[in-house]
Amino acid sequence: MPSSRPQSHISLAVLVAVLVLSLPAAVKAEGKITRTASGHPNLSGNYNAATLTPLQRPTAYGDTLLMTKEEAQKIADDQASRIDKTSRDTDPNREAPPVGGAAVVGFEDTPDGGNRFGAGNVGGYNWFWIDQGSDAFNVDGKFRTSILIDPKNGRMPERTEAARQARAERARGFVRRQNDGTAWWLENDGPGPYDNIETRSRAERCITGFTGATPTFPSLYNNYKRIVQTEDHVMILIEMVHDARIVRMKAEGRTVEHPSADVRKWLGDSIGWWEGDALVVDTTNFRPDNAPRGGSENAHVVERFTPLENGDLLYRFTVQDDTVWEAPWTGEYVWRASEEKVYEYACHEGNYAMGNILRGARLLEREALEP
Repeated sequence: MPSSRPQSHISLAVLVAVLVLSLPAAVKAEGKITRTASGHPNLSGNYNAATLTPLQRPTAYGDTLLMTKEEAQKIADDQASRIDKTSRDTDPNREAPPVGGAAVVGFEDTPDGGNRFGAGNVGGYNWFWIDQGSDAFNVDGKFRTSILIDPKNGRMPERTEAARQARAERARGFVRRQNDGTAWWLENDGPGPYDNIETRSRAERCITGFTGATPTFPSLYNNYKRIVQTEDHVMILIEMVHDARIVRMKAEGRTVEHPSADVRKWLGDSIGWWEGDALVVDTTNFRPDNAPRGGSENAHVVERFTPLENGDLLYRFTVQDDTVWEAPWTGEYVWRASEEKVYEYACHEGNYAMGNILRGARLLEREALEP
């Protein structure tokens, strides 16, 4: 879902206005890092986190962290070629799509030697709304084979036995079938997948972003992040679904602690402090239904935002959840400083599809139940 036209959200607008008005004056210090009057790096600004570097390392690289410049260039060239092919004019004499829509999810070859992007029954048309970057990121001029750097193989660690069993149990209770134009769910006992809004996924309901906020990952589109920094708080805005994290900063003479375990938040509870030039953010108190990357309410995330001399940020994160994974996992990638504006996603306000999904389900049920 692309970003909608900006719409007003009074509560968030007031919050951002207060933060902006209380911003400390930025001053230049030694080197090229812009600093506030208190001497801390000034991270306020917009960043583009798009990258073609995958989160998990392709298995062909094994434990190899770095790729050559030639390999990185091939990734960029392949992406440019893919976009060129999928942006060509559609053949007006093409055959009609299959009944029920395209079955492909992802890229498929076309008869003219190109390829196109498909999204299941809905189908995809071109790359206009997709912006996943044009190249792989590098740190100190060295290109990475993956965002994940620990475990050494750049892959997610194995899940615990209890977590695997819990996932299998959830899968057994999940009912889903290809849309065939009938109210097939009436054949099953119990609640149906289209009974009401709350039976739909959090993503469809625009409650939280598709790419995570704590930590946050690159995606096919909407990869911008915005930071608004004061001495007492840091706001980290995730473009995808317009998630806004509020980090309460520790300071001398001010105690900041996480709430008790019975307090759970969609994006977790975040506390920050400075370690040299790095902003460190510690997050706990996740909701069990929105923990990072399929984790649990026991997840503990530590992030580091380190400014680079060119204005970019090196973003590093470590996730630990002993009840889900057999080991912690760590990744890092570059957020590139940008002068582009971050428009409001306004997912919920423009979510007309939700009403249509439920209305369509009621029509199919009426057809199935009529004599």
